[in-house]
Amino acid sequence: MLIADRIYGEFEIVEPVILELLESKPMIRLKGISQFGVPDKYYFRKGFSRYEHSVGVMLLLRKLGATTEEQVAGLLHDVSHTAFSHIVDWVLDQGTTENFQDDRHKEVLNGSEISSILRKYDYNPDSISNLSSYKLLDTEIPELCADRIDYALRQFLPGDAISLVTKIKQKNEKIFFIDAVSALNFANLFLQEQITNWAGFEGSSRYLIFTEILKRALNLKIIEFNDFFGDESPILDKLENCDDQFINKWLLVLTSKSLDNLPLGSQKVYKKFRYVDPGFLSNDIVIKVSEVFPDWNDKVEKERRRTSEGIQTVDTS
Repeated sequence: MLIADRIYGEFEIVEPVILELLESKPMIRLKGISQFGVPDKYYFRKGFSRYEHSVGVMLLLRKLGATTEEQVAGLLHDVSHTAFSHIVDWVLDQGTTENFQDDRHKEVLNGSEISSILRKYDYNPDSISNLSSYKLLDTEIPELCADRIDYALRQFLPGDAISLVTKIKQKNEKIFFIDAVSALNFANLFLQEQITNWAGFEGSSRYLIFTEILKRALNLKIIEFNDFFGDESPILDKLENCDDQFINKWLLVLTSKSLDNLPLGSQKVYKKFRYVDPGFLSNDIVIKVSEVFPDWNDKVEKERRRTSEGIQTVDTS
């Protein structure tokens, strides 16, 4: 299989396990799952699917020289996501942790055709589900990992993303940039996504509104919670064709690409704080951005405080 990725370029995939996983129903389902949670039609910027991101993580790991096993883990790392991604955490009132898909990841790998595919090629689903054991794939914030790098690059301008990926290297399972300029640029662009998208007014308001829509639809039995284990299209059909005034009103509001004209409410949204502190190579030593650019630490702490105080959103009453 030849995969042409908009950031990493073309790759020929020959490993049977990866080829079979790419065609499996749980992976194909991710094509209908929005990375941003709120679908493009109701978000303020164009997003991408969990499938595109998952394949991207696998390709980035491949580019970094990861083992086939780690590439498999990367490909499958988001397979347990429900429809609307982390929006479901908010529906369950678990928005500040966003752990719902992580908590069921092992169950999904063992309870689907993925398990038989993995075992066919001598991979243990339990081992593959332990994402923290793959150091290129998964690390704690603020370290770099393939997952964090890929979803960020897909949100940057294409020129920035394509340029930055050429500056990424790894040694001893540590990812770093080859120079200080690239590392600082990535860190700044990542933080800007936190400010304007993940924990910005527009993104937070749309998270809140879409959560309220889904909660109401569940209460009115327009949808069932089990619907979230499929893709998003059937749920959207039910929402868009229902006769509930609240749902109809707010879906229409969300089709606007700006909510600035709406009155603010008293409710605040508390989003997860995301940032990175990339390392870069200097005289054969990897140094962190925070060690060289003192003003960077000030920017991070300012944004940490803003996020912790909550984001004021539109009035949904």
